This record gives sequence, structure tokens and C-alpha cells, in this order.
Amino acid sequence: MSRRKPGPSLLSEKIRDQFKYEIASDLGLSNEIAEKGWADMPSRQLGRIGGKIGGNMVKVMIREAEQSLEDPF
Repeated sequence: MSRRKPGPSLLSEKIRDQFKYEIASDLGLSNEIAEKGWADMPSRQLGRIGGKIGGNMVKVMIREAEQSLEDPF
């Protein structure tokens, strides 16, 4: 299976990294990431971080879409 090429991002890399670390901190994984680094983290724990980020992004996108439908001008 081929990997999808990343498209343009709405957020800068700095903001995305900041968001990753904030979610990791909320999940209590900051110390483990500091010790091991991102590359040596188990995929189950990284999935928890990605799931939180993805879920939050979807909520924000839905809220913005609803607002644009309410006030199109």
C-alpha cells in the first residue's frame, strides 16, 4: 500500500509540534517522550496522541463550517 503524500497544511510545523507536546502532556506522556524520543515511542501511545489531535481538529472544522453557513457574508 502506498503512502499518501502530505498536502499543504493550514498550521505551521511549529504550531503542530506545540500541539503534539500539549496533548502528550495532557495524556501524561511528556516524561517518556523526553526520555525515549518520538521515534522510540510505542505506536499505541502515539495513536492516543494522534487520535486526540484529529478529534479536536474535526471539532474545530465543524464549528467553523457551521459558523460560515450561519453568516455567509
